[in-house]
Amino acid sequence: MNHRMNLRHLGRYGSHRRAMLGNLAASLFVEGNIITTVTRAKELRRVAEKLITKAKSGTLADRRLVIARMPHKKAVISLFGDIAPRYANRSGGYTRIVKLGNRVGDASPMAVIQLVE
Repeated sequence: MNHRMNLRHLGRYGSHRRAMLGNLAASLFVEGNIITTVTRAKELRRVAEKLITKAKSGTLADRRLVIARMPHKKAVISLFGDIAPRYANRSGGYTRIVKLGNRVGDASPMAVIQLVE
């Protein structure tokens, strides 16, 4: 039984997983969309939407919390300057996951995760 198992481990230990998701979130905020596996995209959606919600208020405390989670300067500037004002009137659902099919090498299901316009 999988009671109270609300986290995908992604085959990594905790600090590596947090660093990977922070890097994926930074790439998503800088590029606008990224191609990754479906399970990573689903975990990234949880992280990215929480970061966007924090950035919408724009306080210094929220900026420090976002920097602690995602220490990528260009991504933080993009998040607070461009992305958060764009979603000011939206209460959630900032990302979209579109499945692409299986990867050629190992047949893992791939998806593109992108920011909703």
